[in-house]
Amino acid sequence: MTSNEIRKKFLGFFEKNGHSILPSASLIPENDPSALFTTAGVQPLVPYILQGSHPKGNRLASVQKCLRTTDIDDIGDKMHATFFEMMGNWSIGDYFKEDAIKWSFDLLTKEFKLDPKRLYVTVFEGDQNAPKDVESIEIWSQIFKEAGLNPESRIFPLSAKSNWWPQPKSKDSYSGPCGPSTEMFYDSEGNLGDLTLEEFIKADEDQVVVEIWNDVFMEYKKESGQVTGKLPKQNVDTGSGLERLLTVLQEKDNIFETDIFEDLVSQTKKLTDSIRSARIVADHLRSAVFIISDGVIPSNTDRGYVLRRLLRRAVFHTTQKSLDSGDISTLVNSVADTYESSYPELKLKIGIIKTEIEKELEKFQETIQKGLREFEKLKNVDGKQAFVLFSTYGFPLELTLELAKEKGIKVNVEEFQKELAEHQTKSRTASAGKFKGGLGGHSEREIQYHTATHLLNAALREVLGYHVMQKGSNINPDRLRFDFTHTEKLTDEEKQKIEDLVNEKIKARLDVTKVEMSPEEAKERGAIGVFADKYGEVVNVYSIGDFSKEICGGPHISNTSELGHFKIKKEEASSAGVRRIKAVLE
Repeated sequence: MTSNEIRKKFLGFFEKNGHSILPSASLIPENDPSALFTTAGVQPLVPYILQGSHPKGNRLASVQKCLRTTDIDDIGDKMHATFFEMMGNWSIGDYFKEDAIKWSFDLLTKEFKLDPKRLYVTVFEGDQNAPKDVESIEIWSQIFKEAGLNPESRIFPLSAKSNWWPQPKSKDSYSGPCGPSTEMFYDSEGNLGDLTLEEFIKADEDQVVVEIWNDVFMEYKKESGQVTGKLPKQNVDTGSGLERLLTVLQEKDNIFETDIFEDLVSQTKKLTDSIRSARIVADHLRSAVFIISDGVIPSNTDRGYVLRRLLRRAVFHTTQKSLDSGDISTLVNSVADTYESSYPELKLKIGIIKTEIEKELEKFQETIQKGLREFEKLKNVDGKQAFVLFSTYGFPLELTLELAKEKGIKVNVEEFQKELAEHQTKSRTASAGKFKGGLGGHSEREIQYHTATHLLNAALREVLGYHVMQKGSNINPDRLRFDFTHTEKLTDEEKQKIEDLVNEKIKARLDVTKVEMSPEEAKERGAIGVFADKYGEVVNVYSIGDFSKEICGGPHISNTSELGHFKIKKEEASSAGVRRIKAVLE
């Protein structure tokens, strides 16, 4: 069964069971400043879960592009990848545990023909935030009994670290829906049989059992990292990583032997001297292609820095520590060809993707040479110096260790890890403040800023032209940030015109109104929006007088007089063809 067949079969199963099919959202979260990238299939749906409805109904399914770098050091093993596709189905206040679990089991065993005797599941064991998930245990017990299996050797209660979404962190600032999960694992070798809890945990650690499905029951809510109660409605978020399921269905040892990696890895093997390095280069190049296709370019901050790190890390794992234009073209073509039927936009953007990678790697060669010269000055490479090579010149620890070994010197790895941990802590602290808010926060000030972005969008289009389209926003109680399509830096005169126009509409005391209508009618009436499959039969159109009209999920203030004085603080480049404005309400 090919990857294309699996996507089709998955979506077809849930469509048959009353689900509306959604297209994949961008890797760049829309109106969600809580993360740099889309990291889970449910992420684009969180605002709808919070408000209890979606324009396409309360049963939804999709295959969503995702990107995570939290496990980047594990890339090259059997199952980890930075870019991945998450197949998911959701219920917003509709079905709950019984239907979700039974559909998961039926799809795996009846549609994908997996052997029930090789399945194991975990459930939430309970803690101070929520009780043990007895209901899921009872549902699974019945399923395993009907399959002639001993439930006690198949169902394993585990802590929130394994069976709660999102996973708890020591300084978690997450606000939104959450809840216990049940995860499904498959015996990749087929000879484990009944297991004890200890035997299951070891099999998981050894990657003998592979996680292939996860059902999250979002019935609780978190505020600033603390579970504060239950949501008005019970919701279901399920997910199955395409790459992992594909490995099992194609009976491969690892994700890099499946059809989505097969050609790419055969190319990267020619450029590296180990299978692990070949996998890393393949993984990172694939991720870079998708990131650039969604509008990000390499930089020293935020998403651009993640992209830069992936590209540079890929280069370090090639034998020659470089990729020429021919290599880049071959690798990018391989990714675009593999995903042509699912993501045709890759071929449409293949020129800009190749150009951005070539530009970045040319620039990196200069940095490498500077870093090597700095390294040659060192007689010992302690941990702090190794971290400087990492943070300033992009040298991953493995390269520094390799160079140090050639010179016969040792690196204090523990000290390096300490420096890295401190750096990451500082980055997380800064990001927590930077990204707090957006649609994840509904304070009065954030709602005011949300409405202000509509005024800003309309003003930009009037001053700069109607090519301007919103590419993202970030709102916290202190300011708004707005990304929009435009190729030129704004002049002081243009910024003043935009600012004056927004303030004119604030002083005009315009009412903010909401009307429900079809997407077709919204388009006919001139509402701004991306008219695609993501909209259902009914959308909300917010109007600010006759100045602004946008499709939006809200919330908003009722009159512009509530906003105060609008002031642009900064205008800068965000990515290729995208500008960014930061502004405040005084």
